[in-house]
Amino acid sequence: MKLTEADILNASILIVDDQEANIMLLEQLLGEAGYSTVSSTMNPTEVNELHSENHYDLILLDLQMPVMDGFQVMENLKTNNLDDYIPVIVLTAQPGHKLRALQAGAKDFISKPFDLVEVKTRIHNMLEVRLLYKKLDDYNKILEETVQARTAELRESEGRFRSLTELASDWYWEQDEAGKFIRVSGPVLEMLGVQVDSSLEDGLMGAAVDAESRGWNQREHKQLKDIIAARQPFIDFSFSRKKADGSLQYYRVSGEPMFDHLSRFIGYRGIGVQCKDISGAADANNS
Repeated sequence: MKLTEADILNASILIVDDQEANIMLLEQLLGEAGYSTVSSTMNPTEVNELHSENHYDLILLDLQMPVMDGFQVMENLKTNNLDDYIPVIVLTAQPGHKLRALQAGAKDFISKPFDLVEVKTRIHNMLEVRLLYKKLDDYNKILEETVQARTAELRESEGRFRSLTELASDWYWEQDEAGKFIRVSGPVLEMLGVQVDSSLEDGLMGAAVDAESRGWNQREHKQLKDIIAARQPFIDFSFSRKKADGSLQYYRVSGEPMFDHLSRFIGYRGIGVQCKDISGAADANNS
């Protein structure tokens, strides 16, 4: 975020002073220094409205004015919702007003009568800080918008992924880091009797203590349990179940571990199908 001298000289400046001579002097000084966007007003009551319309990069504000003094002007500027940075340099001949002005929100001060070198230096330095602040604010807004757009893209992509996996499979599943199902779609409950609070290796294969009584193959159960414990992906893991009539029904399940942005394991997700053609399925896990 670099600034050029042209950025500073093109900054918008408002001079607020009830003395026309002071305004003319500052306008001449700024013009000779190369500043191209300088305006002025002798009416302090219109400063807040002017700032709302023009978004000044710097306001040179006299403190002692009739009707409304510079302190009141700064209080009004605090109600402006443009940003929380009040770009004000106060102009004062009273040394005792300097600290009060800074406490009221001014960023710097210029003493009267004007020292031309001091005026140019303080204005240049103030504008450099102000413009860098604006660039940082703009960058943060762009970054926030980019993150929001990317998040929306990821959600849309995830939605498409789920739709495609659901079309290409009989069920879609996700589980948390503890191995408990957190999302299941499709007729897996009817096919396998999986409970939402079951784990993958126990829910799909049956707990080890009763896997055989429920018809599941214990060798396959152990294979899947070891794969999941190792946080490994698996594709078309084949397992079988002996039904009550003695026939075998085969299934295939695929899954991948999920990790967060800190590479911390947060669970698994995947798909499953009930095989319609069981030829060769029984040997799939030995290949």
